[in-house]
Amino acid sequence: MGVAVSSWKLAKAVSSQGALGVVSGTALDIVLARRLQQGDTDGSARRALAAFPDAGTAERILSDWFNPEGTEDSHDFKQVPLRTLGDSSLDALTAAGNFVEVFLAKEGHSGAVGINFLEKIQLPNPAAIYGAMLAGVDYVLMGAGIPLEIPGLLDSYSRGEGGEISVQIEGAEKGERHVVRFEPSSILENPPKTMKRPYFLSIVSSYILAATMASRATGRVDGIVVENHLAGGHNAPPRGVLSMDENGEPMYGPKDTVDYAKMVGLSIPFWLGGSYSMEESLEKAGSEGAWGIQVGTLFAFCRESGVLPELKKRFLEAVAAGKEAVFTHPLASPTGYPFKFAVLRETLSEKVEMVKRIRVCNIGLLRQLYKTPEGKIGYRCPAEKEEAFARKGGDRSISSEARCLCNALMANVGLGMKYAGGYLEKPLLTVGSQLESLRRLIRKAGFDYTAADVVRFLSARPAKAAE
Repeated sequence: MGVAVSSWKLAKAVSSQGALGVVSGTALDIVLARRLQQGDTDGSARRALAAFPDAGTAERILSDWFNPEGTEDSHDFKQVPLRTLGDSSLDALTAAGNFVEVFLAKEGHSGAVGINFLEKIQLPNPAAIYGAMLAGVDYVLMGAGIPLEIPGLLDSYSRGEGGEISVQIEGAEKGERHVVRFEPSSILENPPKTMKRPYFLSIVSSYILAATMASRATGRVDGIVVENHLAGGHNAPPRGVLSMDENGEPMYGPKDTVDYAKMVGLSIPFWLGGSYSMEESLEKAGSEGAWGIQVGTLFAFCRESGVLPELKKRFLEAVAAGKEAVFTHPLASPTGYPFKFAVLRETLSEKVEMVKRIRVCNIGLLRQLYKTPEGKIGYRCPAEKEEAFARKGGDRSISSEARCLCNALMANVGLGMKYAGGYLEKPLLTVGSQLESLRRLIRKAGFDYTAADVVRFLSARPAKAAE
């Protein structure tokens, strides 16, 4: 669901209903810093930081970022520095941001809570995962790549050790390895000697990737989420030669379907995602051998989600009227993966809004790391200024349509940056393609439905046709 849409409030609401509530682990260092600058109006971030296992680290974070005069309308944020390879200065804020989100999601109930990360965003992941484990996270989920090293990282942390993962560098020599490492002692005076090891679920789009994770991961893979191209957010590219339909969207075919009988043969629990959001979806998934379903879009527009209320209202009204439009853009994401978004006015889905924005890369989570001609590590992003991207060796043909997802996803939840000239970052909503379930839910529960309404909707047995 992007950044802070599946926030601690939503995950807590879902987990309290007996399902697995999952918080988004993307950019939680920046989310915490900006919430604190907005004054932490409900006091939740400060309450969670008070429980952080190193008071000195928590106090430094408050000193650096908390603004008691801030309001939810504050958008003149002090920037969190861009993370670079080998620089651990953001590890404390990153670990604390993840601790805060998981702590709050788990507070006051006994349900399980998970956290979702992207393999594509590698540099913050070791510190982020450690922070989530400090708060007792029950599940770690990861997609957008092949996270072979994450199970082993969880094992290391559970033993009280530090850990590292390999970092992909474009243009690196064969056999050349770069890593990002995290040491607990860098943020904690007295790190725990052991921690609960969360279950690890890998999010994949094919049986081949599932089998790869099962056979080559550095530790135990506890489950697989099989997500098809109808899901919101980033989609795996079609297998084979990329072809576009008449609307300019990637075309998926038989090679992109998953044989669930083969998934059963892996003897690993699996869940199905992408268009599995109808009343009959749980039953259907069970008939395929799956343990359950993953649902995003229905929850993304419920009362507890982090999406701005005005954005929710506009999209839900369009869905109810049958006038919604969803587009899978092959070049919108700097990652190179197709990205699915709602076509809404005054968002970056509109070309006119995209070209208004001054192209600046000031969050940098989706930057590509590459080897410069001088042998150094450089950073480039297709969504930065096209001239700068090309000057760094980037393919300019993929740059013109690229959106700055980092800033847009922050704007979705009211954390968008406002600049000196008065420009406020525009949002870009990601949703799934199949919205009939959302229409049915609106008819049953209205526009202001809750996470509990979604769980009841998904748990209802479909009505049987009269014989």
